[in-house]
Amino acid sequence: MTSQSNRSLRDEIRDYWSDRAATFDNDPGHKIAEGAEMTAWRALFTWHLGAADGRNLLDLASGTGEIARLCQSLGFTVTGLDWAEPMLERARAKLPEVSFLQADAERTMLPDGCMDVIVTRHLVWTLVDAASAFAEWFRVLKPGGVLLIVDGDFVTRNWLARWLAPRPATANGRTTRHQEILAQVYFTQGARADAVADLLRRTGFDGLTIDHKLGPIHRAQAAQLGWRKSLLRRSEHRYAICARKP
Repeated sequence: MTSQSNRSLRDEIRDYWSDRAATFDNDPGHKIAEGAEMTAWRALFTWHLGAADGRNLLDLASGTGEIARLCQSLGFTVTGLDWAEPMLERARAKLPEVSFLQADAERTMLPDGCMDVIVTRHLVWTLVDAASAFAEWFRVLKPGGVLLIVDGDFVTRNWLARWLAPRPATANGRTTRHQEILAQVYFTQGARADAVADLLRRTGFDGLTIDHKLGPIHRAQAAQLGWRKSLLRRSEHRYAICARKP
């Protein structure tokens, strides 16, 4: 893929998420509900990141600021970064005291070694050049810094997924755009945890752990999702990966 086509794809990705910003928080799984769901997310992040102690944390692809809100509540000093300005507008309105920057998560423009922690949720599957992105995040982290990725393979469909959510005969405009983008990204066949972890190791990260125990979050989301979507979510290949910069 040439640099020109990369730029074009990144523009398409930015525009796709910009167009979704207005209703993004309406979708269960994007907005973190207060109560059981927020408690479950807090437990996951605390388990992997430890006590916040005011450490500098970068929330990549921060969207409308839900993960930034979570991390701020834990006591981190949060900076959010997103490529879509309409997403940032909502995040800034939600968290006026947090610094939100507009930039590509694969090219952050941040100084070397400026962050203690980097977190991402549902970003890795949409990376254009995952190897370059991981190298960029490695650069931005301080020595001893921690990366936490929450993501999944949203491409591979097992028999349960095919039964619960059969593909429609005709796709709507948003689905078509999503499929066109997915066909061009790095993990076009799905961001499997082992493949992501292997690429992180090759980048220089160590101390990797792969955590598939996201059940408390999925159970907390069940009331909003309904039984069908809840069962589908729990059947998917979802995970958290924690890694450290030596």
